[in-house]
Amino acid sequence: MLDYVVIGGAQAGLSMAYHLKRKGKKFIVIDGGKEIGASWLNRWDSLKLFTPTQYNHLPGLKFNAPKGHYPTKFEVANYFKSYVEELEIPVKLNTLVTSVCKKDVGFQVTHKDGVIEAENVIVATGPFHTPYTPPCHTKISEEIFQMHSNFYKGTHQLENGDALVVGGGDSGYQILNEISKDGSRTVYFSGDTAVKSMPQIFLGKTIWWWFTLTGFLSFNKYSWLGKKINSFKQPVIGTDVKEILSRNNVISVGRTNDALNNEIIFENQKTSAIKNVVWATGYRPNFKWIEGLELDADSYPKNYRGLSNIQGLYFIGLPWMHTRGSATLGGVSKDASYLADRMCAVS
Repeated sequence: MLDYVVIGGAQAGLSMAYHLKRKGKKFIVIDGGKEIGASWLNRWDSLKLFTPTQYNHLPGLKFNAPKGHYPTKFEVANYFKSYVEELEIPVKLNTLVTSVCKKDVGFQVTHKDGVIEAENVIVATGPFHTPYTPPCHTKISEEIFQMHSNFYKGTHQLENGDALVVGGGDSGYQILNEISKDGSRTVYFSGDTAVKSMPQIFLGKTIWWWFTLTGFLSFNKYSWLGKKINSFKQPVIGTDVKEILSRNNVISVGRTNDALNNEIIFENQKTSAIKNVVWATGYRPNFKWIEGLELDADSYPKNYRGLSNIQGLYFIGLPWMHTRGSATLGGVSKDASYLADRMCAVS
């Protein structure tokens, strides 16, 4: 029986693996992907991190890129691969977990090809699980091409004609920018146009330098300031929202309310001109495969800094697990260090 099994081989799982190895634990990292970094490689081709190199280091190995560089998804995946190779982390790929069950002694982790037994389980599957698409998408004609942003790679996937992007977060605005920037098609936008945007560089320093200086990413969610920050809508970073929305070929249409065949009905108007829809409407967490787990109102595991209601079951990489930076590439390291010390203290 292993001391630990880590479910998830991206930044959260690899950070935990670093600490488990240093503490001499017998463990394995398992991941449902076919290669290290698959969760990043599955995202759109032009994706770049909002954070420059110096804020993207995992424990034990620096991100090998110049200071001030904003890495692509390919560079992140390659960094993870180098991390596994250089630190000699045991990883088993193509291992999709279907259930985790607490036993009299340890846990039984069932996957598509068998079972792994371990005294402890660390769930590092991140915050993005099930792509969410509003129910009205089923009313749209099959003649209109639809996809969730989870499957969007680039404009080459789209049919000729007008497009609609739904969703006013970072992904929605980045995809809206890419689809509309050459001016070749009209792009309707259904999302929050009052969202705040922040530049990557402010007064000669990166916005992350300012975040670090002010402690913006370090206030914990139990503090007064942490609660205030958590209550605000997250700004869009590094994308000029006003410039994108001012383009002649971008039409803001408010909320998407309904659809009927070729006609899509918005808060401000309706149209039958759209030939493509990209739903950048986020994800829903899915932890139903863990038996006996208590979930909060947002369907995330109830926990305190990664310690769940089930003894021996831990979490890492959840949004706002402790601070605003808990689910970020550079921010997960602090949570991993804390959790590793706590786990070893109780085991």
